[in-house]
Amino acid sequence: MRIAVTGSIATDHLMVYPGRFTEQLIPDRLDKVSLSFLADTLEVRRGGVAANIAFGMGRLGLRPVLVGAAGADFGEYGQWLAANGVDTGSVRISETLHTARFVCTTDADQNQIATFYAGAMAEAREIELGPVVRRVGGLDLVVVAPDDPEAMLRHTDECRATGLSFAADPSQQLARLGAEETRRLVDGARFLFTNEYEAALLQERTGWTAAEVLARVGTWVTTLGENGVVIAEEGGAELRVPAVPTGGVKDPTGVGDAFRAGFLAGVVWQQPYERAAQLGCALATLVLESVGTQEYEPAWTDLSARIEDAYGAQAARSIAPHLPEVPTTAGGAS
Repeated sequence: MRIAVTGSIATDHLMVYPGRFTEQLIPDRLDKVSLSFLADTLEVRRGGVAANIAFGMGRLGLRPVLVGAAGADFGEYGQWLAANGVDTGSVRISETLHTARFVCTTDADQNQIATFYAGAMAEAREIELGPVVRRVGGLDLVVVAPDDPEAMLRHTDECRATGLSFAADPSQQLARLGAEETRRLVDGARFLFTNEYEAALLQERTGWTAAEVLARVGTWVTTLGENGVVIAEEGGAELRVPAVPTGGVKDPTGVGDAFRAGFLAGVVWQQPYERAAQLGCALATLVLESVGTQEYEPAWTDLSARIEDAYGAQAARSIAPHLPEVPTTAGGAS
């Protein structure tokens, strides 16, 4: 089973200011703000929803096809992804724009000042899925993850027109989509991924009840944070899968992306949805205990042990044979 993951590719530039932003703000001068903060640290991390999902699948031994737009500065990042099992041959490289960038400064009170630069992501709307399908010899599923909204709509429409199975993952883009656009992204999806808040927002945007959403999609997967995952299908009972206990939270960024990677790997391995969700939850916990969305180092014996502790020996025995015997190494790219 071959899966393409469409969506954002980005780098995060994260800085820490040791003081407090509020100490530099003059209440009666807020109409003319001109401030500069001297940061103590800078961390540059690889990110972007599609890249994170593809990375996780690649680490699990699959060969996902990453479909998105990046800039000429993508070279080193692309090498990193390729070294970790991702097919980057369908990434569009912009001739004029940089890869999307998230620049954020956090102060001592955890207040943040951030800017997101879409950059090359705006060119994702120029990507056609047909050439991707021909290049890789066919696709079984296309994940439409957060991206340039026009790109998301184009990919979804093309999937419907050509009969390609797709997964809808509108995520944070729901906030800027209208009713008709949201319906176009969801209607006919084999899988719909949301978190709990997005599930409510999606119903508000579409005007559909939960039952009406389920009538239009195959399987609705909703992540509930520390409360695990709920999987629903029309006419069936909800399936609830608890989260895998964590040894300590370091950074929640990218946890949902890791869950999707694990769940989709389970689907590829023809595991029942309960097992797929259990794998997703286990991989999500590894990210939760790491700093950065692609910095975790899966130890497959540890992953199996976590699954056994959380879900029992039978779950671990079902998943373990599919895990790589030796984890894919990151190589020299960093």
